[in-house]
Amino acid sequence: MSRPMIDGILETSVYVDDMDAAHAFYSRVLGLKRMVSGDRLYAYDAGPAQALLIFHRGHTGEDVETEGGVVPGHDLTGPSHFAFRIAEDQLQPWRSYLKEQGVDIISEVTWPAGGTSLYFHDPDGNVLELAAAPLWPNFYPEF
Repeated sequence: MSRPMIDGILETSVYVDDMDAAHAFYSRVLGLKRMVSGDRLYAYDAGPAQALLIFHRGHTGEDVETEGGVVPGHDLTGPSHFAFRIAEDQLQPWRSYLKEQGVDIISEVTWPAGGTSLYFHDPDGNVLELAAAPLWPNFYPEF
């Protein structure tokens, strides 16, 4: 049997200690619309067919039974990382906007392929990245 296809990443997650601070940051600073709100999970619209899941650290280790089946438990300690894709012409507006919002850019990297990444922290110390193509061989500028 040949290997079935993967269409991409549907969702990525980050774990936080303070759900209210996370919501303020991801909704107010980054402008993401919350789609789901619960005690252990917030889900945000991160672009077409993409979701950012914010989990309450320490509250997700147990399996959760739903009407549709069991969601296996998972958890993470320490900071994690994920990146948002942005257009190259949005780098300077993001630099200015983050400064205006009091969010320090902790690093800026120009990649050998020519793309640029801006790195900063969320309120829980997770490392977020705004990345302008190209970074990876499969990063197509037409997206």
